[in-house]
Amino acid sequence: MKWVTREFVHVDRTACPWLIKKFIDSQAEFMFVPTERIAETAKTRGATPFDVPGVKLGHRNGKCSFETIIEEYKLKDPVLHELAKIVHSADTRDTELAPEGIGLSSIMTGARFNVKDDSEAVEKAAYVYDALYTYCKIKLLRERCKNELEKMNRKQQREFLRKKMREEITG
Repeated sequence: MKWVTREFVHVDRTACPWLIKKFIDSQAEFMFVPTERIAETAKTRGATPFDVPGVKLGHRNGKCSFETIIEEYKLKDPVLHELAKIVHSADTRDTELAPEGIGLSSIMTGARFNVKDDSEAVEKAAYVYDALYTYCKIKLLRERCKNELEKMNRKQQREFLRKKMREEITG
């Protein structure tokens, strides 16, 4: 499937391709074009527009595009919903929701200047979102297993969390 969004990617336009490739369409192809060419490109190339004003998969009801895509595709993964708080915070500057958003926004701002084009930015940003996904998974595990973890030292906690993460992946 083809997807199209505005050029000069930042937070939402690096997070959404990661989300789409990981959870919706592993064969997704992304195009980055000037805003005024979105509708034409969507029509002529059969691409789904995202993170563009006025489209179904854009900002709406106070949500950023990442959150809208999660909602539209009915993605239930609680880890994704936790990650969505960080993306929302970074994209909308709502630092109350997730203070980690400040760091994500800073990273994506710098990343734009370390790549040759938007495709490379999205490709390299995937590592950041993979890491944040794991961070969110650990955060939720820590909350769920708080009582058990309190009785362990740091090394035991790390091994316990690694084991729990492997169990969730395989089980």
